[in-house]
Amino acid sequence: MISARVILSAIMLICLACTATGVAFAQSYPERPIKLVLPFPAGGATDTSARLVTQALAARLGQTIVIENQGGAGGTIGARAVANASADGYTLLMVAATNTFGTAPLLYKLDYDAMKTFAPVAMVVIERQIMVVSPTLPITTVGELVAHAKANPGKLNYGNAIGIAPHFLLEMFKVRTGADIVHIPYRGGAPMIADLLGGQIQLTMNGKSVLMPHIREGKLRPLAVTSAKRWADLPNVPTLLEGGYMDFPYDTLFGIVAPAATPRAVIEKVNAAVNDALSSGEVRAGFAKLGIDSKPGTPQEFAAIIADEAPKWAEIVKLTGIKAAE
Repeated sequence: MISARVILSAIMLICLACTATGVAFAQSYPERPIKLVLPFPAGGATDTSARLVTQALAARLGQTIVIENQGGAGGTIGARAVANASADGYTLLMVAATNTFGTAPLLYKLDYDAMKTFAPVAMVVIERQIMVVSPTLPITTVGELVAHAKANPGKLNYGNAIGIAPHFLLEMFKVRTGADIVHIPYRGGAPMIADLLGGQIQLTMNGKSVLMPHIREGKLRPLAVTSAKRWADLPNVPTLLEGGYMDFPYDTLFGIVAPAATPRAVIEKVNAAVNDALSSGEVRAGFAKLGIDSKPGTPQEFAAIIADEAPKWAEIVKLTGIKAAE
């Protein structure tokens, strides 16, 4: 009969062998181009953040990084593609953490558990959110927006992808104020902003990086921000917290994840490369121009933020009654 000591020794030898294999793989990784899947269309906040950092990241890893936009279904199509990919570090996913781990699992019947399927690799940026309206509307404040919506029920439209945090925040805003504003679903930020500028919709809440250029040009009018305090570059624009329209501040954390079985040594290597890329002057200048902040950190810190943030959205889903298909 095999003793427990012999079994334990065998298990330890197997673990050591696996660790050694993972380290050896990481030393040679990457040997071919890496694919970074973005679960939203090109031109939105996720896309903008990813493209700013990938060139510097590729230089540090010594391989090309191919960005592949796979938008649709609230980011779950792209996420599913990575969930089913080989766990070898050659297919990664850029996520908005609240969406992938918080809201999407509550709205869609998924064949994967995001918490178990993905391993956090690296945080990238914090993206600020802002509510804007078309300057064709006679609206300059949030109070005027509420009054106009109540006086013209169902006449105002706002756009956003289904299931992302700004969608939930605007629906909570409607619940809290009684404003009758119709949601128009989009696959991502870029087509939504195009329609907002073209007059097909009148309102949105989205990332600072994609909306600020239009605000500076006078093509969009800012009403409020979702942060804890006002922005230095828009000091006259209040927070939604100030008016009692939100109970907590909200900013979007974008980061990179990998299939859960990806070797730990590979995850650590990519994490170190991302953090180094974020410290480069070129990347910092690019982020500063867009008004977004880099967020270096460890995979463990990223995992802790995900674990803390995701459960908060269950009650919001319940209160707003948002469904995946509208």
